[in-house]
Amino acid sequence: METSEENEQYSNKEVSADWLNFKDQVSKLAQVLEKMNLAEYISYLNSPRRMLLINFASGLIRGLGIALGATILAGIALIILRHLVFLNLPVIGGIIAELVKIVNAHNGY
Repeated sequence: METSEENEQYSNKEVSADWLNFKDQVSKLAQVLEKMNLAEYISYLNSPRRMLLINFASGLIRGLGIALGATILAGIALIILRHLVFLNLPVIGGIIAELVKIVNAHNGY
């Protein structure tokens, strides 16, 4: 049979091991939160003016990027279509020629 002293020692060892495990987990959690920049994110959420400014600026930049990207893709497509017209393909050539005429008429060429 175990004595009360042995039970206390066993219990103290469990508490000590649990405490060390708890401290280790809290330490890991603190490191993860620090890597996530949680404090900076909370300060960002608490500043509505800063949040609006950043979202407005990012929206402007996104819109500009979409406009430039669409313009570049449309220009490349138009160049490819013009080259296909010069190849004089029988079926596709007539359709592409009509498309190029429409685009040129719209642009004033």
